[in-house]
Amino acid sequence: MHLTGQLASADLSDAVLVVGGGLAGVVAALELLEAGRRVLLLDRDREENFGGLAKESFGGILLVDTPEQRWHRIRDSAALALEDWGRFGGLTPTDGWPWRWAEAYVSECRTEVYEWLRRCGLRFLPMPHWVERNGNSVPRWHIVWGSGYRLATALVRRLSSHPRARSSLEMRFEHRVERLLTSQGRVIGCAGVHERTGEPFEVHAAGVLIAAGGLNGDLMRVRRCWPLECGPAPSELLNGSHRYADGRLHDAVAALGGRLTHLNRMWNYAAGVRHWSPRKPEHGVSLVPPRGAVWLDAQGARFMPPLLAGLDTSELVARIAQAGGTSWQVMNRQIAMRELAAAGAEFNVSLRERRPLRFIRDMLFGNRAFARTLLSQCPDVATADTLPDLVAKMNALRGDERVRLENVERGVREYDAAILHGAEADPQVRNILEARRWKGDRLRTVKPTPILAQGAGPLIAIHERIISRKSLGGIATDLDGRVLALGEQIIEGLYAAGEASGFGGGGANGRRALE
Repeated sequence: MHLTGQLASADLSDAVLVVGGGLAGVVAALELLEAGRRVLLLDRDREENFGGLAKESFGGILLVDTPEQRWHRIRDSAALALEDWGRFGGLTPTDGWPWRWAEAYVSECRTEVYEWLRRCGLRFLPMPHWVERNGNSVPRWHIVWGSGYRLATALVRRLSSHPRARSSLEMRFEHRVERLLTSQGRVIGCAGVHERTGEPFEVHAAGVLIAAGGLNGDLMRVRRCWPLECGPAPSELLNGSHRYADGRLHDAVAALGGRLTHLNRMWNYAAGVRHWSPRKPEHGVSLVPPRGAVWLDAQGARFMPPLLAGLDTSELVARIAQAGGTSWQVMNRQIAMRELAAAGAEFNVSLRERRPLRFIRDMLFGNRAFARTLLSQCPDVATADTLPDLVAKMNALRGDERVRLENVERGVREYDAAILHGAEADPQVRNILEARRWKGDRLRTVKPTPILAQGAGPLIAIHERIISRKSLGGIATDLDGRVLALGEQIIEGLYAAGEASGFGGGGANGRRALE
């Protein structure tokens, strides 16, 4: 197995070229080795980042009818999952390959994903989580014990230690593929430059598989492809995708006549804040929105009807975008210490490092280490003892006077009154009570708590922007991953996998994802 060095030109006509070193690329390389093929894997990033954005992820996977679900008496089936998938994503059999991919996933994920990962030595938390409740009829989100970091690094190790790796696997990093090479209508390789030195390279191979992610790492592309139903694209966006998920290889495929579909379908998140130690331009942290916080628009008015966390991420993003693209969540310290959380391995240390006692403590009492870090270091957080002081600091964060004290007071006091009077007519109060009925959410959701409750302060306001995340559209493929041109014609020698292909078929999730 060769890991280092810079390519100039190579003729590997007996090898398959895999472009991209994230999960899709790693798994593709593993499967190719298992099939007896020779593999060259090219990745644009540095070697220490091998594994892609998955290393930074929370590590949740939608799975159907698993032993973990059965243990908790959750009745699930491929038929129910497909019904949810189609209803939530607006996907039907008339969508063609995206529908077939959805059908294949819910039918085969138990064996092809769950059992395969178990054979790779990975385990899941014993209780599935219930995300996107407007879509998922039952809890299906299975979290890898060790987070996405463990998932990615375990599969990278498995690839590197494969019995055929020494003789049949070559990996080169910091190689940016810019165009695909063809001969007589067949893709025969690629060309590009070294990311750091700019030196060109060219590789010939038996076939090319693109697994280089989506396009949400390029915020200009996100704005250009912004879905019309979400209103105008926000002028302020944060980047929660891979910095190299820029759609460059989508362009290369299109240049050959390959079909790109549903690029305006994307899975962005509503509650992004600026990373206090950024590693890329506009680096954002995606917060898990606290259910107990009051969600306000840019002027400090409570969204009405209220924005409800945990039900439909796409609706949150659309309503915030239509209201100008930024928002605030206001809470007290009691709520923050219990509910503040972030998606990703970086901020869930006990999960990432597989520390059972610390993980149990975090589940019982909240991820207080993260909450303290966020409150003390994030530039988008303001704290104060009174609402007037809090509003003054909110405006100071923005450098303007957009947030109006009367708006904030009205929204907070109306919410507090609904709690104090037991008014379950308030949708946010109902959402909290409903979430607490599922034991997986009860631990992470405070009882309805007034924001201005005595002794629960100080008050906290978090300024949030929409954060880019995943592409739900992409390169059109059939069920074998072969890239399609117009008229269902296959482009010989060219394949796509993972987010590059919209997770299969060019858009297997439809308009919304069940996560």
